[in-house]
Amino acid sequence: MQDMSASLEQSKPADSPRDGHLKRTLENRHIQLISIGGAIGTGLFMGSGKVIALSGTSILLVYAILGFFVFFVMRAMGELLLSDLRFKSFADIVAHYLGPRAGFVLSWSYWLSWSVAVVGDVVVVAGFFQYWYADVPAWIPAFLTLFVLLGLNMLAVRIFGEVEFWFGIIKIVAIVLLIITAAVMIATAYVSPNGVVASLANVVAPGAVLPHGISGFFAGFQIAVFSFAGTELIGTTAAEAKNPHRSLPKAINTIPLRILLFYILALVCIISVVSWAEVPANRSPFVELFLLAGFPAAAGMLNFVVLTSAASSANSGVYSGCRMLFGLAERRNAPAIFARLSALSVPVYSLLFSGVCMLTGLTLLFIIPEVMTVFTLISTISAILVIFTWSMILAAYLAYRKRNPAAHQASTFKLPGGVPMAVTSLVFLGFVLVLLALEPDTRMALCVMPLWFVFLLLAYRRRTA
Repeated sequence: MQDMSASLEQSKPADSPRDGHLKRTLENRHIQLISIGGAIGTGLFMGSGKVIALSGTSILLVYAILGFFVFFVMRAMGELLLSDLRFKSFADIVAHYLGPRAGFVLSWSYWLSWSVAVVGDVVVVAGFFQYWYADVPAWIPAFLTLFVLLGLNMLAVRIFGEVEFWFGIIKIVAIVLLIITAAVMIATAYVSPNGVVASLANVVAPGAVLPHGISGFFAGFQIAVFSFAGTELIGTTAAEAKNPHRSLPKAINTIPLRILLFYILALVCIISVVSWAEVPANRSPFVELFLLAGFPAAAGMLNFVVLTSAASSANSGVYSGCRMLFGLAERRNAPAIFARLSALSVPVYSLLFSGVCMLTGLTLLFIIPEVMTVFTLISTISAILVIFTWSMILAAYLAYRKRNPAAHQASTFKLPGGVPMAVTSLVFLGFVLVLLALEPDTRMALCVMPLWFVFLLLAYRRRTA
């Protein structure tokens, strides 16, 4: 354990009157709802319409397969985090087991992934706002939302936990109400205005499973990856969790249940009522279901819920991005000022820098006013960075098993399947990355992203020269 202590000692920032440690004020209920909020976000509420249009009902299999492997990535992360509570996030783990350069690249990439994802989320908030006020330019509600979220994150982390707790409750209630409404419509064989009879048979109707062939099935993975982005957010709350040995395993072990309920069952309900062919690709299918049911008031309410869901995802992204930047500064991989905390123990300078970058990204709305086009571009960049993050967690797990077998033996929260499962998950993530090259709207981002990694490697080389 001496090299562990040494590497963690080296990560301490330069002394400053405002430097300090993040406080463990997030309770178990906060961690559970933050983890749910990370898994239920814009990709489900907004992106699922496009995925159903691409993949038909095979999207259910896409979510099931991806969810299966995400669970094992999170179990690997959980074992690593609990092996030593001096690890503040999975970035510390990667830096310790794969070297400081890997930690540098991962941390900056994860910061970028959330900065990009926040832009995507607030763009979607603007799209949902236009449901009521179609003539309002999208940039107005987008910028307003981001300013509000930055203000919220200036407050104590406990306030963030409370906000995410209630956002999470709203999401859960909305999805449960949707499932109940759809169940009643299916039971009564409700006929929608477009002539579709609500029935579970719509899920397996001729042409519904693979309407665009196997290529459509593969194309569904891009938005699906973006949908699950944020599941690893519980790995950045470790330093601020009151009882990580209790809260982290509980949050991770409920991932399969959340995927089954919030993704698969909810989408089965939507397809059964709306029919896959009638699901709009550029609007939320959740709102569409209530419109078809003849409940415009309920559709308006759900639109508000979906809007808060997107805001919740953006709120999580603001939190996670600035905490990752704080960790970078602690390891001297970012300017020391980013490690300074406010009187409320908030890394305020990290937050302000991230906010400026996010506001800059929002200028895309002036260049590309179409919300869904911006969302697709941003979600692809985020998906690539998320795949990279998950892959680095798995690679760190493999290094941990080789270098620290004693910690693995002592672990009470081991990764099921161990090394073989970690390798299989890595191969699968590589396969998903290749799939992004199949569609023109995702291929561009895939071709551009290597430049980011080259830039980071050159920046690290210059920093250590």
